[in-house]
Amino acid sequence: MSELDNKVTLTVDGLEYGGWKSVQIIADLERQFRTFKLDITWQWPGQTQVRRIQPGAPCEVRIGSELVLTGYVFKAPISYDGRQISLSVEGSSKTQDLVDCAAINRPNQWHQQPLLSIVEALASSYSVFVTSEITETARLGSHTIVPGETVFQSIDRLLTLFRVFSTDDAQGRVVLARPGSGGRASDGLELGKNILSANAPMDYSQVFAEYRVIGQHKGNDLKSGAAVSEVEAIASDLGYKRKRVTVINEGMQITPELALQRARWEAGTRAGKALTSTYQVQGWRQANGDLWRHNTLVKVKDPVLEVDGDMLISKVTYALSAQGSVTTLQVAPPYTFDANPTPPKKTSG
Repeated sequence: MSELDNKVTLTVDGLEYGGWKSVQIIADLERQFRTFKLDITWQWPGQTQVRRIQPGAPCEVRIGSELVLTGYVFKAPISYDGRQISLSVEGSSKTQDLVDCAAINRPNQWHQQPLLSIVEALASSYSVFVTSEITETARLGSHTIVPGETVFQSIDRLLTLFRVFSTDDAQGRVVLARPGSGGRASDGLELGKNILSANAPMDYSQVFAEYRVIGQHKGNDLKSGAAVSEVEAIASDLGYKRKRVTVINEGMQITPELALQRARWEAGTRAGKALTSTYQVQGWRQANGDLWRHNTLVKVKDPVLEVDGDMLISKVTYALSAQGSVTTLQVAPPYTFDANPTPPKKTSG
């Protein structure tokens, strides 16, 4: 594998920039935009003078020939003295605009529309495209923008209701993600073989024995009264020994079926997140030359955590420093991200 395969380039206005002293590129299944931070040398390779990169400029980031991020430069701080110039460039995917900017659609309400149609309409205000890996959802009775909320806050209410994860892709699009759609990593993670270091917070502070979802559902001519308007569903984590109950008040219109699915999803998701762990490996690529990617399954063999099976890579960080290139992989049980998770057989508590 040549050095060119791992060369990081930033393309702005048709010009490619390189010569980085340090690199950090992050892609996360649970985050709506990728980020990068690049520290550069005082002089661009192949140029006779330093060319400033302006914040707000559209950009692309590649590792070798592979596109990993499409978005905008947000910061370009500069420091210098009589001997040298130090420049940094920071930016993120196009989808950050959906996280930062207000939902401004007019009209601001949708009736009897599936999830994808509403998300596409919300994102279109900022010229962000949406792609979906999930099956079409049921049509939602209504969805209304709350005054002052951001685009993603409005989208997230829908995602939570339908138990869907969204992220971004290398082209800067919103992705309604199907867990594991990236396939399987060719390399495994094995303690004593390729794992440089590991960390497992084992944080069960948001895990409960019982999850109660309450809400309301609009009646009709055939159904009315408390049986329709007052919705409640309960899911239990049978492996949790201590009595801990949480009540989730769903603000949107919700059916008894959706309420039960939401309760089960909360139980599975929270238990899975408590088992999230992080591993570091040398380099950015696997033995077959593929980059490590998030939303892929990986075989983990870690006797310390008593793990010997498939985990889902939920977050990838590519980093370059004076110590060389390292990939940090955050992994969790695959059921953590399923819309209808199979309840774990045991938890701590």
